[in-house]
Amino acid sequence: MTQSKNDVVGGKEKNPFLSAIKKQLPRVITSLIAFAAAALIVFFNVSRSSTVATFALDEYEIGQVADRTIIAERALPGTMEYPTVVQKGEKVIKKGFVITEEAYRKLEKMANVHEYIDYRAFADALIYVALLNVLWFFLFSKTLVGHTVKLKESVVQVIFFLAVYASAVFAKKLSFAAISPYHLCIFLPTALFIFLISILFGEKQAVFFTLISGLGLLNASNYSLIVFLYSIVTGFACCRIARKLENRIQMVFAALITAMLNLVAAFVLKVVFNESFDGAGLVAFGLAINGFFSGILALGFITPLEQILNTASVFRLIDLSDLNNPMMRKMLLTASGTYNHSLMVAQLAENACKAIGANSLMARVGAYYHDMGKIDQSEYFVENQNGQNKHDDINPSLSVSIIRSHVKKGVEMAISMRLPPQIIDIISEHHGNGVMQYFYQEALKSNPDTKPEDYSYFGNPPTSRESGVVMLADTVEAACRTLDKPTVPRLDKFIHTLIEAKMQAGQLKNCDLTFGELTKVQETFVSILAGYYHSRIEYPDQKDPDSQDNEKAKEKEAKGSKKGKGDGK
Repeated sequence: MTQSKNDVVGGKEKNPFLSAIKKQLPRVITSLIAFAAAALIVFFNVSRSSTVATFALDEYEIGQVADRTIIAERALPGTMEYPTVVQKGEKVIKKGFVITEEAYRKLEKMANVHEYIDYRAFADALIYVALLNVLWFFLFSKTLVGHTVKLKESVVQVIFFLAVYASAVFAKKLSFAAISPYHLCIFLPTALFIFLISILFGEKQAVFFTLISGLGLLNASNYSLIVFLYSIVTGFACCRIARKLENRIQMVFAALITAMLNLVAAFVLKVVFNESFDGAGLVAFGLAINGFFSGILALGFITPLEQILNTASVFRLIDLSDLNNPMMRKMLLTASGTYNHSLMVAQLAENACKAIGANSLMARVGAYYHDMGKIDQSEYFVENQNGQNKHDDINPSLSVSIIRSHVKKGVEMAISMRLPPQIIDIISEHHGNGVMQYFYQEALKSNPDTKPEDYSYFGNPPTSRESGVVMLADTVEAACRTLDKPTVPRLDKFIHTLIEAKMQAGQLKNCDLTFGELTKVQETFVSILAGYYHSRIEYPDQKDPDSQDNEKAKEKEAKGSKKGKGDGK
């Protein structure tokens, strides 16, 4: 990978610690902004508009049967005006029991003592949020997520978390939500945001967000274990549901499943905590509505968010894999050989990624578009030639310039089409910085001092497993066309040699493909190509009288393909 002037001083690299800080600076700034916003919500949570009471005193009187349980959220010492002492966590009145004179005095004290904010509770909540911020920074690191979390991903996650946290804080102020933790859960949009994160950024980030949001709700709900467990259970369920989604219509079924899972989670929690089912019908209806509309709203938000964030979500990749889109149709008409080559590479890459557990859909889409830069000069690439090779009439350096340009043009076209960055990376990395061996060897004949760098691609080696698999599929598909009588043993040996060559050239050093995964990739390639090139029995009456001429033509074409492809495969 090339280094910029800012990364090198006096021929030496800068302090790696400073470089790491520079990379993490956007996330640090985002984290600080998130903490400041959360602090405002915390302040609202612990502050009171008039008193420490969450009820109207005129609704109660001595001797009345209480219609709800009121628990003191903070301790109130005795004063000259109100000598009665209230302990934190004390049940002042209990639902179904008669209100005594002492209990009424405590209610009166809570309703009339003007304490606008509990600074101890405010400080405790700030410390909790700060620790939660540190946990978020750790969970969404490159080590655990698998890639460097981009700024836009961090911003979206922070906005979603603040929305979940604020919804619990504000809903808790409502008398209906304050009845029980289950009533509060009706107002939580956790499932909606987990669906969005899972679809936009992947299941792993959705799981981490579920944990962070659950811990945030634990604080916002005054450490209600029921709210925490409910959000964690339903959140993990949503992550699992979103993993199976393949098209937008399935979001409707996902919404229905989420509604049912919300009911099951609430039922199980009530059984576990041995709680009464009185009034459970209204709660069940609210939780079901919450789950259903979470899926429906996610379906509505996902399309604009895909475009704004330019993410490689499963829905967007499905749309890009449509072979009837304008770019693929143009490729079919102007570079039919490249079109067919891309389809075969896509088949190889997709199945290989399935075998190793990588993103097969992303590999397929990346393979479809990896060679679209050949469209403008398709006649210079062997798969589009009909006998005459244009490279026979030009010098090797010019041939290299033309062949090499298709990567740059492909990236430019991808950017203009606003393809996801992951797809653009596959396009720019599918040749890495490998040497075009044929033209390099031709140049050496006339100039022994020729440098390999002058006959190399300008790209970087693949940085993801999907990109590495597409590179190997591209190499194998093109090279195996030149193989005479491709039996399974010969294919296996030849493909193994090609993969070894890429490893020796350092093209796979950054894509995290293990030796075991490369073995599975090789086996998949052999299996598919063996079926593609399988031998057929030649019956006497089907023998082509011009077969010998055809075989000679094939040999000539095979020799020309090595020169026309010009990519060192």
